[in-house]
Amino acid sequence: MSAPIGDVDARRGAFRGARALVVGLGLTGEAAARTLAALGADVVAIDTRPDVAARAAASLTGVLVLEPEPTAGGPHGDPQDEAADRSRAASALVERALALDPRLAVVSPGIPPASPLIALPRAAGLDVMSEFDLAWLVRADDAPWLFVTGTNGKTTTAQMTSALLRAGGLHAPPLGNMGVAVSTVALEGIADDAGVVRPPEAWPIEIAALQLYDTHRAEPTASICLNVAEDHLDHFGSMAAYRAAKASVYSRVRLACVYPTWEDGARAMVEEAGVLEGARAVGLTLGVPGPSEIGVVEDLVVDRAFHPRRWTEALALFTPDDLAHLGGAAGVPPHVLTNAMAAAALARAGGTPAEAVAPGLRGFRLDAHRSAVVAQADEITWINDSKATNAHAAAAALRAIPAGTVVWLAGGDAKGADLEELIAQYAPAMRAVVLLGVDRSPWLGPLRRHAPHLPVFEVPDGDDGEVMRVAVRAARDHARPGDTVLLAPAGASWDQFRNYGHRGDAFAAAVRDLLGTA
Repeated sequence: MSAPIGDVDARRGAFRGARALVVGLGLTGEAAARTLAALGADVVAIDTRPDVAARAAASLTGVLVLEPEPTAGGPHGDPQDEAADRSRAASALVERALALDPRLAVVSPGIPPASPLIALPRAAGLDVMSEFDLAWLVRADDAPWLFVTGTNGKTTTAQMTSALLRAGGLHAPPLGNMGVAVSTVALEGIADDAGVVRPPEAWPIEIAALQLYDTHRAEPTASICLNVAEDHLDHFGSMAAYRAAKASVYSRVRLACVYPTWEDGARAMVEEAGVLEGARAVGLTLGVPGPSEIGVVEDLVVDRAFHPRRWTEALALFTPDDLAHLGGAAGVPPHVLTNAMAAAALARAGGTPAEAVAPGLRGFRLDAHRSAVVAQADEITWINDSKATNAHAAAAALRAIPAGTVVWLAGGDAKGADLEELIAQYAPAMRAVVLLGVDRSPWLGPLRRHAPHLPVFEVPDGDDGEVMRVAVRAARDHARPGDTVLLAPAGASWDQFRNYGHRGDAFAAAVRDLLGTA
């Protein structure tokens, strides 16, 4: 249950009159600026995108939004000159903000650490924090925070954790990368199932490596890193840096560092973390669990981690039958089972009784953009897995479909990842590939090397709705009875769509238009 943590007004009052800089004015940046202004801080905010800055200036009361200067661009569109021009413009914008003498900076997660937008405030000695840190500092009480990270599965696991906490009677909506800024929730609360706005009683939070990098104050009750696969290399520069950001999910944990024993290096992440006194490792295993583990005995997932008598007994949590509605003809996918184990561990750490786990899982439904069947017509199945924004997630989707029956809709922003291994393994057994995206080269090169016989249709860039309509028509032309048209892009959506949800919605709408269904 939530507990008091001193005088909330005094903690929030510490921001009154503080000179603060907000870098980046997307969802979290705008929310951070609004929260700081509501607390009485003197806020200056910047964004290098003129349209974003203009929108924020019109909507943010009591915040000084500096207008970015236009970039000249390099001669003849030279990419290096254009990049240098953007860097100079970003530096000039930051210098104008620093001239106002801010003492703290809240930085947005999509900005690379080496960008002058972040590097210059840090070099100037500002107290740099994430929006998650700001939320932690101004929260109303000490309700448990439960962090979920990983290259794949974190959205599903955070949503499952929320379902289990709610089954246990707690107000615990899924938070983090869910479209609601945590600083807003910390200051104002969030509506419960009855529509009453109040502070959460537990915070199941999806947190990405981009957000973990500058999060240094939050003290989660429990955390898990589900997995680490190649992703966001354009942002971090190397797998080592990306992995280190993921590993920081275990920093300052109060109670339980949950880790999957089947993931290489997961235990080392926990052992190397700087946790608070009293925190312990909790392993997930697909075998019989020992003390401080959650595992499987015959066909039953049991808890020997949070049971007071864990040294000699185990508590029953759930069986695969409780997840049957999340599977298909082939049964419950392995990743659904392991996500459920992770969610059960976090929910138990957050206060959910063991007997609430199975009912919570039975009532859970997958995200609309995770392996969702959009339609089945003319013996062709259309699946929306727009959430598969990297090779690891796309592989999981492709693995579930019989070889030779896939028309793959792929493409987007590869984020610097190497798609060679994914395409070498799965492309030879496909029917055809339809490529979206502004830059299709990360897919085209491996496809030519590993499956030169495979039909590949490149969708011309254009309006987001028309792009997807063209892609869906091309997929229908290549599909045969018994095939599956699978949107599992192995790339982010930002080059052509607002987010993966927008991309998935566009796919579903295009399929329904094509088939003439509601």
